[in-house]
Amino acid sequence: MKTRAAVLRAVGEPFEITEIDLDEPKAGEVLIRFVAAGLCHSDEHLRHGDIVPRFPIVGGHEGAGVIEQVGPGVTRLKPGDHVICSFLPVCGHCRWCSTGKSNLCDQGATILDGMLPDGTYRFHHDGDDLGGMCMLGTFSERAVISENSAVKVDDDLPLEKVVLIGCGVPTGWGAAVHAAETEAGDTIVIYGIGGIGINSVQGAALAGARNVVAVDPLPNKREAAEQMGATHSCETAEEAHELIQELTRGVGADKAIITVGVVDAKVVSDAVNTIRKGGSAVIIGLADPTKPNIELNSAMLTLFEKTVKGSLFGSGDPFHDIPKMVELYRSGDLKLDELITTTYTLDEVNQGYEDLVNGKNIRGVIVYDTPPLEGAPA
Repeated sequence: MKTRAAVLRAVGEPFEITEIDLDEPKAGEVLIRFVAAGLCHSDEHLRHGDIVPRFPIVGGHEGAGVIEQVGPGVTRLKPGDHVICSFLPVCGHCRWCSTGKSNLCDQGATILDGMLPDGTYRFHHDGDDLGGMCMLGTFSERAVISENSAVKVDDDLPLEKVVLIGCGVPTGWGAAVHAAETEAGDTIVIYGIGGIGINSVQGAALAGARNVVAVDPLPNKREAAEQMGATHSCETAEEAHELIQELTRGVGADKAIITVGVVDAKVVSDAVNTIRKGGSAVIIGLADPTKPNIELNSAMLTLFEKTVKGSLFGSGDPFHDIPKMVELYRSGDLKLDELITTTYTLDEVNQGYEDLVNGKNIRGVIVYDTPPLEGAPA
């Protein structure tokens, strides 16, 4: 079958909207018609070379839609099911899944190659195999994905809103709740208020932090953070450090969460200098994986027992945390509608990322109007 998709062919190039070929689902796979796709910063990293995948690749790793077909052996899903996609698959039986660390599932090792678990591809164009970002490729009207990458949700949920629960929401929320282990009364500082950082704010506030300090140079981001639960916001790391010293009577922040678009040595150093003795700095943001980008004084870590740690998918379990986020959204405790600044069509994907880079959006979302396949559930 054919599908329209946004394809990235090389570093520095814009997404190309083109019609490509899509295979039928094989064993353990499903055909999904996407209703919405989030414009997450990680796809922009591919275009700028901060992360270099296997090209060409269909972009998009945050998606929600309707299952139209299932392949042999699929047990979790059926045609007509509404699903939120997880950008990390969960096989359920590898070393990491079986020890409670499903966010590190071995199947996720190929997400930048874009191949499915059997080592082959479902997208093709002019004789080339095209990967799907994070084994998904949500910047396509349809895709064939592993059933391990889709979490069933209730049919009445607005997929164009809950699509954010596929990546940005659980990553940011989990960074505060799971990775940073925020406790009631904590002082938490969050560097970078984009699609992930804004949800770290929500997570820290829901976990009971007394002070949630959001750091971002853009006024609209700081204002959004305060609407989502931040008690304070600062334009610079230096301003935040001074404020936190005042708030904690010189003790320092309990935890720092780094969610800037591109991590560098300064923001990590700022975070480590701002946390208290025994405090933790959690790194969520990305940078070029081939280059060293952190330099710290080891004496500070040793003498003050500070911790620096990374976190993937908020150190949570997609098949547990995604349904939890849905219920928090239903109860009104987790804000999603308010995060979406602008919606776009697939043809406007490059404009969406231009708006993201220029700081106009907290989150942008592509909304599809693709009709169902003949005979498929609506």
